[in-house]
Amino acid sequence: VKLCFSKKFTEAEIQKKIKGQGGLVAYLGTSDAREVEKMVDAGNEKVGAYGHTPLLVYEAMAYQVAKEIGAMAVVVGAYGHTPVLDGIILSGGLAYDKRFVSWIVDRVSFLGRMFVYPGEYEMEALRDGALRVLSGEEKAQEYS
Repeated sequence: VKLCFSKKFTEAEIQKKIKGQGGLVAYLGTSDAREVEKMVDAGNEKVGAYGHTPLLVYEAMAYQVAKEIGAMAVVVGAYGHTPVLDGIILSGGLAYDKRFVSWIVDRVSFLGRMFVYPGEYEMEALRDGALRVLSGEEKAQEYS
C-alpha cells in the first residue's frame, strides 16, 4: 500500500510488481524454478532483496501450493457430504522437480490419490477431453 501511494511508481510499474516481479523474482531474482533448484542444491546463503535463503523461499512456495490444494479440497467435500475428490493432479514445469513435488505430496496426500504429470500439457488435455465428449466416448459432466 505504501508503494502505491509513494508516487515513486506508476500504476503500470505497481501492476508489474504485483504480477511478474513478485514471488520467486522478488525474493530470488529469477522466475525460473530450474535456477532456484540450482541455488538450493548449491546451498546458497541468503540472497535477494529480503535476504532469504533459496531453500526457505522454495519451501514456502510449496507450502502455499499445498494450502491452496487444501482450500479446494474443502470446497469439493463441503458440508459434511461424502467427498467427491477422486485425486489431486500436479502438473506444469515445477512437477519435474521431485523435491518440490514431495513437499506438496507430504502435506496433502492424505486427501486422496496423487498424480504427477510434469510438463505443460493443459491445453492438449482440454482439447482431448472435448474431443472425447464430441465423439460420444465420454459424457460431459456438469458441475453446480
